[in-house]
Amino acid sequence: MTEHVDKARLETDLFYRFEYLSKFFDFNSYDIECLNRIFIHIHPRLSVFVDTIYRKLFTFDITKQYFFLRHSDFQHTISSNDQYHFSFHCEQLEFRKNMLTEYLKRIFTDQHWNESSVKYLSSVGQIHTSQAGSKIIHVDYFHLNALLGFIAQNLIDLIMKLNEIDEQLKYSSVLAVNKVFWIQNDFFRMHFNKI
Repeated sequence: MTEHVDKARLETDLFYRFEYLSKFFDFNSYDIECLNRIFIHIHPRLSVFVDTIYRKLFTFDITKQYFFLRHSDFQHTISSNDQYHFSFHCEQLEFRKNMLTEYLKRIFTDQHWNESSVKYLSSVGQIHTSQAGSKIIHVDYFHLNALLGFIAQNLIDLIMKLNEIDEQLKYSSVLAVNKVFWIQNDFFRMHFNKI
């Protein structure tokens, strides 16, 4: 039997949207369990992983430029003179790396994906637009899509290289990561469509 999906409600009810995507991708409690289990092995490698992500963003001027904009939760700005001396380990970049670290911890350690989890995923999408946070920060969806793909690709690579876990957990964790990033990507797209 075909299940009815309320198209209008998909645009207004975050958790309903998440439930639909979860059913479509078959994202379930087993996926969440795999994410929780694999994080024990990812956590010690998280700092290096996050550095890898930001080093990639630094390889292109078009993505590096976003770090010169002040995030709403960060108190300092980078002057135009400082842009030439912008360090990979400067205070503002460390702040942003910490945000990515906390994001990854959250998606891997949430044991029950509930309305709070879904609001968090939505807020991650929204803060990269001019709708939330700093009005001057609006990262093009094109770059966010590329970034999500790069993060997912590197997480999958990291999982596949873990020698201390069995093949079934690797396989299931890769599927779970893929589902999570498609769901996250939808929340980015949703907020960009509202602009």
